[in-house]
Amino acid sequence: MKLLRVGPPGREHPCAVDSDGVVRDLSEWLDDWTGRFLDPGTLAGTRERLAREASALPAVDLTAARVGPPVRPGGHLISIGLNYREHAAEAGMELPAEPLVASKSPWTMAGPYDDLLLPPGESRTDWEVELAVVIGRRAQYLPDDCDPLAYVAGYCTANDVSERRWLLERGGQWVKGKSFETFTPLGPHLVTSDEVPDPQKLGLTCQVNQRPMQDGSTADMVFDVAELVRYLSQFMLLRPGDVVLTGSPAGVALGRPDTPYLRAGDLVEVEVTGLGAQRQRCVPAQETPGVPGERERP
Repeated sequence: MKLLRVGPPGREHPCAVDSDGVVRDLSEWLDDWTGRFLDPGTLAGTRERLAREASALPAVDLTAARVGPPVRPGGHLISIGLNYREHAAEAGMELPAEPLVASKSPWTMAGPYDDLLLPPGESRTDWEVELAVVIGRRAQYLPDDCDPLAYVAGYCTANDVSERRWLLERGGQWVKGKSFETFTPLGPHLVTSDEVPDPQKLGLTCQVNQRPMQDGSTADMVFDVAELVRYLSQFMLLRPGDVVLTGSPAGVALGRPDTPYLRAGDLVEVEVTGLGAQRQRCVPAQETPGVPGERERP
């Protein structure tokens, strides 16, 4: 099942794609794609009900509506660094012995077609196409003999945007280079885990101004999705709606000789096989807080 949220920032409605490819508004059934509604068992029931009752639900015209991030922002947003062998090689760094874990502000979440806001005065904003994992049920201290993927609601395309100067040159934690507004476009869909039999067999691509930049596979991960979920559960409580960004393949601006960092007017397009494609236009962020039209938090 493909889930999405449609509407203005902070006022999105939960939707799903029916068997005929029609987007249906599920607001009559649930408040949002969050909490217990993301539990894999609950999602199975929702899928069965949608198959029976889709025609009774309002259809949504995506040509006239904004698509938001497919899960409600506010949960833990976790970024895994150097998790692709070829990316570590292009960065000139050794493979990590354990996953490198960073946090991002949950308010970096944006819709898949929203503008990407370039921070004032910065010039090293970089793209990173990634597979995003959405947690579906409470996970804590998962044992080695369990199936961590049973705790996953589904997967979506992500762009784990980074401002490299704040990330690498300003000291402290990576969170500073990853927490600017709109720096985590997600979606368009959250594809439930039953439709992704093996998350280690997905292709990832990125183009900037129609120039191919990244072309990788989740098979190149140092730590696979199951191990990341199990590992993270050892030192943090994972809750439904938390999102894990699992790392980026080679081809980022940082690893290129000409370091073609993003500039205003650039068009970034990222895609993960079977999960949908995104498109972001880069625009300068407003330097004055509270300007009219500021994105609303849910």
